[in-house]
Amino acid sequence: MPAAHIRRPSRTAAPHRPAVGSVVLSGVEVVREGCVEPFLHVRPTLSSSSVRWAGLAVEDYSIPECIIQRHEHIENFLHVVLRGSVKYEVVTRGKTLQFDANPGTTFILPRGTIDEVRWRGPTHRVAVAIHPSRLTGALEETAHESDIELIEHWNLADPHIMAVLLAMTTDLTEHSPAGRLYGESLANALAVYLLNRYTVRRYTPTAYRGGLPGYRLRRVLDFIGDNLADDLSLSQLAAVAGMSPHYFAELFSKSTGYPAHRFVLLQRIERAKQSLLDPGRSILEIGLDAGFQNPSHFARMFRKFVGLSPSRFKSETLRLL
Repeated sequence: MPAAHIRRPSRTAAPHRPAVGSVVLSGVEVVREGCVEPFLHVRPTLSSSSVRWAGLAVEDYSIPECIIQRHEHIENFLHVVLRGSVKYEVVTRGKTLQFDANPGTTFILPRGTIDEVRWRGPTHRVAVAIHPSRLTGALEETAHESDIELIEHWNLADPHIMAVLLAMTTDLTEHSPAGRLYGESLANALAVYLLNRYTVRRYTPTAYRGGLPGYRLRRVLDFIGDNLADDLSLSQLAAVAGMSPHYFAELFSKSTGYPAHRFVLLQRIERAKQSLLDPGRSILEIGLDAGFQNPSHFARMFRKFVGLSPSRFKSETLRLL
């Protein structure tokens, strides 16, 4: 089927909307001449595909002057120029639009947008695909929606969006020390920001005082303790608390004094410290049991928070016992 004949789902229909935690995008993909393929035909320097953030894919590229051939966006799309001051031309809806790009130049495109873009010089940019469930699942106020439409922008500057995407790429560069949890927290914060600023119908989150009710907090803390070795996600913890990711993240931070990703990381460090008191257990086994991905990741995080390597902490602590 030609790309021009692929249409967005009707907003009057109510198709099944998967939970945000169940949708993992393989990358930033588009439709060209009826075929699903990567947005750019070059390998990204960074990609969230290995981390498997729910409802969102992030890719980082440095590319020369190029033409991005006519395509249709399967998902909602963000694109931010990080480096490069160049002219670019957009062909969409029978019009040709000409702009100057600078660091911070941002595209926001609803899924179903069809375009061709001609870049007149080299750029370093971040491209993001956002599944509809990432927007509909962000807030209690949007949980009943089957889809939410973004407002199209081709030459926007928004420092907040750029800051969130830079935080995401930094997390990927550092091999995601908190696993999925930090990246998904950023993704949800981005979704809430878009809902409040760049959707056809604006959504303003309710501001709550205080933290989680005691019984919900205990339920979440027990779940974290029982599953610390797993790659926990924000949507999992929010589901345990029985609320949307946004409100869970906000109230959990108020209750504990830490964002969820930081709290989980500190719990992993504490479990590792206790396990290192057992002379019969190996450092490799202890790191994996505490939820760290590999020995180098465990050593890097442990040294960052404790000030010593796991092996030195173990030897010095056992010597004092």
